[in-house]
Amino acid sequence: MLKQRVITALVLLALLLPALFASTPEPLAGLTLVLIAAGAWEWGRLNGLAMRGALRTGAVCVTLCLLAWSARWAYQAPILMWPVAGAAWVLVGAWLLRGGVTAWPGIPRAVRWVVGVLALSLTWLAMYQAKVMGVNFLLSLLLLVWMADIAAYFSGRAFGRRKLAVAISPGKSWEGVWGGMVGVLAMAFFWVWADTQWAVDSPSLFTRLHSRGWPFMVLATLFLVAMSVVGDLVESLVKRSAGFKDSSQLLPGHGGVLDRVDALLPTLPLALMLVQSV
Repeated sequence: MLKQRVITALVLLALLLPALFASTPEPLAGLTLVLIAAGAWEWGRLNGLAMRGALRTGAVCVTLCLLAWSARWAYQAPILMWPVAGAAWVLVGAWLLRGGVTAWPGIPRAVRWVVGVLALSLTWLAMYQAKVMGVNFLLSLLLLVWMADIAAYFSGRAFGRRKLAVAISPGKSWEGVWGGMVGVLAMAFFWVWADTQWAVDSPSLFTRLHSRGWPFMVLATLFLVAMSVVGDLVESLVKRSAGFKDSSQLLPGHGGVLDRVDALLPTLPLALMLVQSV
């Protein structure tokens, strides 16, 4: 299993890094479009669709992404898009977690399908726009999620006592969440300092947040970390309700695409919402 995880991670990095640092956003947009389409296929399966229905789900998601691309929304998104998407994630995420695993099947499948396709399409668009805003901005946003996950894992293993959501994801603890927040805050302070020391192509997420003052940066960063946990828990809730351990086996050793991007689904739109007026 470990060998598979390492090989898959190396392959993904070999594809991601050149696209991430490319001079134009199109390589990353193309690569992530493939991944988002795969995630939409997984979403169809998690909601009980057969192969043909799941493939159609992926096709619909790609179509929405291409429509957004043709409208150049990555360069000039509708002004209310990210506030509405962010508010929806906060409200719907809280409602889903309060209802728990047993409440999920009670939501009409058509509603679940639409919400998932929209969430995935908006995630792709947010990734595209973040790349347009600069590598430094996108990289800081991605590393916020990755650092939160890594720090939560180690602090949870070392200090975890109180379960976060035992019926949804038994392995997560409150101590892991606090550890993730501390790790990301430390990274945020360092990144703001680093942006002042070296010439960068664009301000990082943390520097943009810091332009409104240190208190705003701290609170906004903690909020984004918390919402990354919500994204992880919502995907776990859906998988547990559907009886799946992983969203698929497309990424050997890692599960499926949704298993890798779940924390990004709310974080990307919310980050763009927070920096929209900066």
